[in-house]
Amino acid sequence: MAHFCLFDSYVLLSNIYASTNRWEDAGKVRSMMATRGITKVPGMSVIELKGVLNQFVAGDQSHPESKDIYLKLLEVSERLKVEAGYCPDIKQVSLDVEEEDKEQMLSVHSEKLAIAFGLLHTGLGATIRIIKNLRVCRDCHHLMKLISKFYCREIVMRDRNRFHIFKDGTCSCIDYW
Repeated sequence: MAHFCLFDSYVLLSNIYASTNRWEDAGKVRSMMATRGITKVPGMSVIELKGVLNQFVAGDQSHPESKDIYLKLLEVSERLKVEAGYCPDIKQVSLDVEEEDKEQMLSVHSEKLAIAFGLLHTGLGATIRIIKNLRVCRDCHHLMKLISKFYCREIVMRDRNRFHIFKDGTCSCIDYW
């Protein structure tokens, strides 16, 4: 059973408000969190390749191969938009920002950076293993299924709740995570 703390209550309430477009109320909850010193844990993903751990945070550009990682991620996203009809699920972003900003925020989730790094450094058919400290979002979950199919990879991801094994366009969790 996952540990539910005060932080989770604030985030849940803020997300409920955001999901009903009550942006002012969501903002008040976020302000209350800031006032009380309650901070959100950043999403982080780790991938191990050749005995070296590579850590990514959402929007991270500190990795020495950051430029190549972002180019690969853009290539993957564009390919999947064309070949698989992939469309980012902007409903996953619970902030009152423009749609293109929501798409940009989704595009740089830590597990997407880790998978791009993995694709750069592994060959066709290789298994890519990622550990994520938070629960994988619906958009990233969907993208991982597409990558497993169109890039012929098995992706094993351990998120906060469970293991996901993406293979041939499906996930072992049967989309219930």
